[in-house]
Amino acid sequence: MPGLDLLLPFFAATAVFACVPGPGMFFAATQTIVRGSRAGWLAALGFHLGGVFHIAAAAFGLALVLKTVPLLFTVVKLAGAAYLVWLGIRYVIGLGGGARQAVSTGPVSGRKALRDSLVVEILNPKTALFYLAFLPQFTDPAASLPVWAQVLILGAAVNVMFSATDAICIVLSDRVASSLSGSRRVERLAQRIGGGVLIAFGVNLAVSPQ
Repeated sequence: MPGLDLLLPFFAATAVFACVPGPGMFFAATQTIVRGSRAGWLAALGFHLGGVFHIAAAAFGLALVLKTVPLLFTVVKLAGAAYLVWLGIRYVIGLGGGARQAVSTGPVSGRKALRDSLVVEILNPKTALFYLAFLPQFTDPAASLPVWAQVLILGAAVNVMFSATDAICIVLSDRVASSLSGSRRVERLAQRIGGGVLIAFGVNLAVSPQ
């Protein structure tokens, strides 16, 4: 494994990135507010599993394909952006699920939260390029482990730290939602705000350069 001269800046940089709000954090918070904490945790699990996919892609060179084939990058980017916008619109118009109703915490809602978050993460090519650009900087070709194995281990550490901030966000969102559970108007407003944030992330993903 790399020495402390690489690991210390690696963990410092990862901590900074983990605290920057992104689609995963906002999506998990929206799921928690709209459908309850179970849906929020399953949404976070979906993003975690999607992160595992991107880490493996970075370790074994799959992410390099996105970087070197601009058309494929654009197709994946637009597909991910369209999915985010579609999810956001559903929340804005009230089709994303009832505000913390008892039925919304059932297995079907949980599976949908897991599926949606997994698709959003896998279809985000910027996540793939982030791992591809970030992780190799902290590998040591002279170490006993091969570079691909170092990328897997470092990527797992990044994913855990990102998931930790998602967990904090879910806990806080659940507390906020619980305190507002008596006001349907406030819950509906929170649902629309969450949908608007997802739409904004989708549009930003679509128009942003590679």
